[in-house]
Amino acid sequence: MGLQPLDRLIVALDVPDVTAAELMIERLGPAVTFYKIGLELAFVGGFDLAKALKSRGKRVFLDMKLHDIPNTVERATANIATLGVDLLTIHAYPQTMAAAAAGRGSSALKLLGVTVLTSMSAPDAAAAGYAGSIAEIVASRTRTARALGIDGVVCSPGEASAARQLIGPDGLVVTPGVRPHGSAAGDQARVATPAEAIRAGASHLVVGRPITQASDPRAAAQAIVAEIATAA
Repeated sequence: MGLQPLDRLIVALDVPDVTAAELMIERLGPAVTFYKIGLELAFVGGFDLAKALKSRGKRVFLDMKLHDIPNTVERATANIATLGVDLLTIHAYPQTMAAAAAGRGSSALKLLGVTVLTSMSAPDAAAAGYAGSIAEIVASRTRTARALGIDGVVCSPGEASAARQLIGPDGLVVTPGVRPHGSAAGDQARVATPAEAIRAGASHLVVGRPITQASDPRAAAQAIVAEIATAA
């Protein structure tokens, strides 16, 4: 895919407000080129921050996990495309993915289908009514994503290898649940180190707390990029 190690790290700005986000961005400086803005930040100025980051030459992953009736998803995706962000998540249900693909039109926005949340364990999936194993669900949804023209999927590192085979060499496989050695798993149930995730087939790694809660966030980000480079 020709990606540089620096561009394969996406730092999750899972912070309470834009002020905290801006402080973190300043601390990280040139060590990070790609940021994720999720639900926590989106509703307190995150959309304006996304546009500001783009104006500074950064890349932006808007993690909205859209899932609604097709008309709503299509219109929401069309509106998000006007922000100029690079990636948008939608839940990997056929109706939702088809609607998002229609909504992004000819824009450069890339769509990622969220297969199974990385916080979910096998018992969680069963309790939610999913049939089959997590691996089977991820595989099925990845096949559907590819058939519908979705650019890639979000899955745990444990499913990255299978997702890579199914989505193809140029598809995106974005993995949260990445934890460097010695980091706490937190609320993630299916985790791996940066090197393990890259070797499994991930195109991009989403890392939040191991960087943003580190005593030296820039050094933490640089260490992960160096690990990506050794595994690529």
